[in-house]
Amino acid sequence: MSHSVDGTTRNETYDFVVVANRLPVDRVVNDAGESSWKRAPGGLVTALAPVMEAADGAWVGWHGAPDEEVEPFENNGISIVPVPLSESDVNLYYEGFSNSTLWPLYHDVIVAPRFHRAWWDRYKKINQRFADATAAVAAEGATVWVQDYQLQLVPKLLKDVRPDLKIGFFNHIPFPSVDLFAQLPWRKRVLEGLLGADLIGFQRPSDASNFLRAVRRILGFTVRGQQIHVQDAQGNPLRIARAEAHPISIDSASISRMAKDPKVQARAKEIRRGLGNPDVVVLGVDRLDYTKGIRHRLKAFGELIDDGRLEVGGAALVQVASPSRERVGEYMKLRDEIELTVGRINGEHDTVSHTAIRYLHHSYPFEEMVALYLAADVMLVTALRDGMNLVAKEYVAAHVDNKGALVLSEFAGAADQLKHAFQVNPHDIDDLKDTIVAAIALPEAEASRRMRIMRRQIATNDVARWSRKFLESLAKTDDELSLDARNRADEERAGHAAADLIRPRKPDDADNE
Repeated sequence: MSHSVDGTTRNETYDFVVVANRLPVDRVVNDAGESSWKRAPGGLVTALAPVMEAADGAWVGWHGAPDEEVEPFENNGISIVPVPLSESDVNLYYEGFSNSTLWPLYHDVIVAPRFHRAWWDRYKKINQRFADATAAVAAEGATVWVQDYQLQLVPKLLKDVRPDLKIGFFNHIPFPSVDLFAQLPWRKRVLEGLLGADLIGFQRPSDASNFLRAVRRILGFTVRGQQIHVQDAQGNPLRIARAEAHPISIDSASISRMAKDPKVQARAKEIRRGLGNPDVVVLGVDRLDYTKGIRHRLKAFGELIDDGRLEVGGAALVQVASPSRERVGEYMKLRDEIELTVGRINGEHDTVSHTAIRYLHHSYPFEEMVALYLAADVMLVTALRDGMNLVAKEYVAAHVDNKGALVLSEFAGAADQLKHAFQVNPHDIDDLKDTIVAAIALPEAEASRRMRIMRRQIATNDVARWSRKFLESLAKTDDELSLDARNRADEERAGHAAADLIRPRKPDDADNE
């Protein structure tokens, strides 16, 4: 940052800037009506806070209240740069284009996306607002990391006015196949926006591959491996951008510490008592979203009771569905369907002392969530499409006792890392039912073996490693990238040569020598 001769701050700029739809703080109001800010929960904040504190960092984002201007401030060593949004901005940019156009399109059209020019126009306007705020606070040569699908135009808008910046972008949700993405009327503008970044990160290799195919087919740019030869409007080469998989993770160490807290363990036992001490507690934890497969797991669980394979009192399902986008029509419809399904199953099967499904439409403190993880014998993660699903990893991190079983959708990004979960296609209800029963019946020794392997995986690949690896890759220069490419080519040639040396010789090989 810059300072005048009298020591006052002037034109504050920062060497590391994170740009996200939301700021890493929540407003809290005490009993006296006085408001203050506290650090928001979540893996992204946990991962980036130490980096920002060490690198003179700022976070650009919306503070969560429409039609309100907030001056920049500092919180726990992070400089906060609020970007204001009006109620109309929230309706058109966020609930409209971001969550009723991009979200369903990027999640394989589970719900049909809607395309409205007014939403797109506001999306462009808000992305420009975020880019302007970022350009104003980024120091010369700063590193800027843009987060998620709400801000896909920001990288190019920044690069156009600040070519000195090193820009990264990370997409926290899936990237669709090119055939689905091609439905977007503004597909070229979105791809061009993302290619303003030097590095575009995705949760899964398949997402990065989908993006590279879209760039090749829709923009016609040359793609070699993970490198994209970005061109200007006249087809002249500008620079090279890269698309890579960098799967996000969790702060596994802090979750494990919390799970060892005697108070949290006592709360887990209390939860089981409150359910009537069933033999098996099955748990689902999700935002109330149509991508999460909540209806599929309720159907499977209800049919298991209908079939007599599970009985109320012996097994109980706890479904936490935290409120989400409650003003969007599809989400209101989903809530009605889920609550009707839960009511029907409980009405048919509940006893005086036990309930089949305990449905909780609330958000809970994280300590309560860890207690729920500990209380659960089986965790159901049945997402129909998910960029990662950190709940699956949190459940594993919480089970310091190496107990429990995880049923995990193969369509969640976490399935790439958690190979020892019971992986399932949630659309196949019969297979989902069989998998739930197999997880419940899993012998203790086998459950412990699977859990130990999964815990080791997430402890090694935690959220701090995710941010470090992404930023290390972003920091690479063109010369380093060229050297890496040459080294890989040399290794491949050496491998081919070695294969030729050990290849069994045919009789006619000797004759030809």
